[in-house]
Amino acid sequence: MPARSSWKGFLKLSLVSVPVKAYTATASSSGEIRLNQLHAECHSRINYKKTCPIHGEIPNDQIVSGYEYSKGQYVLVDTDELDKLRTEDEKAINIDAFVPQNNVDPTYFSGKSYYLIPDGPVGQKPYALLVQGMVELKRNAIAQVVMHGRDQLVLIRPVDGLLNMSILNYDSQVTKPGAFSEEVAKPTAEGEELKLAKTLIEASSPKKFDLGKYKDLYTAKLTELIQKKVAGEEVVAPPVHEQAQIINLMDALRASVEQVQKAQPEGAAAKPPRKMAPSVGKARPAAKRKSG
Repeated sequence: MPARSSWKGFLKLSLVSVPVKAYTATASSSGEIRLNQLHAECHSRINYKKTCPIHGEIPNDQIVSGYEYSKGQYVLVDTDELDKLRTEDEKAINIDAFVPQNNVDPTYFSGKSYYLIPDGPVGQKPYALLVQGMVELKRNAIAQVVMHGRDQLVLIRPVDGLLNMSILNYDSQVTKPGAFSEEVAKPTAEGEELKLAKTLIEASSPKKFDLGKYKDLYTAKLTELIQKKVAGEEVVAPPVHEQAQIINLMDALRASVEQVQKAQPEGAAAKPPRKMAPSVGKARPAAKRKSG
């Protein structure tokens, strides 16, 4: 479990309050490699110092916050004053409604999510009841909470016995698909092309999907590059494998289906339909009439 929680408060549903702690759902380091900016001439690291135009560089303990209400005129806002703005309701995650699962379009997700964990023994039972109820009813919760100095809209969903809270974008922050309607043509999708496209989709649908198989290959390559340069080894670019350009859409679909089927013959969810030769009925010879 992480060393410290990101937020503490209450998860409120009507008159029920559950004390919870919020832990970020993503690893802090996650193997990311950060490159530093250096001076090209001497390779010294570039520094960013906090300076005052009158007194020069100043330490962090001498920095305060303020709002510029007029050019060059500031009103100071102390952190204690900000804390006083928070009411008891704002120190809670207030559930407003429950919605069916998959009811919120993924476009609204901001990319930040947290695990809500019961804070102390008193929260264990109501927490478990809420999780189980949401699981059995197949519901997620829409709520609001003050985090990071602003009102946040969140989606809460049960995940493996826990509650996961994802920060959502407000509707006004999301660009609607209609904004790009003029950029997309409406060609007819039917016939053999559509059949091949559906076959390709089905052939690319594994019976068992594991998101854990996907790795950050770029970071691995960057790590290898750094290690080689530190060791004084020469870095050689890998050969480029050019793929044959297929201009005809039908040829591209057929080649893609064949490639996918060869790559995962056991994982394909469905086999492509057999090509049936058009049936041609043979004319039967006319029956001879018996002469009477």
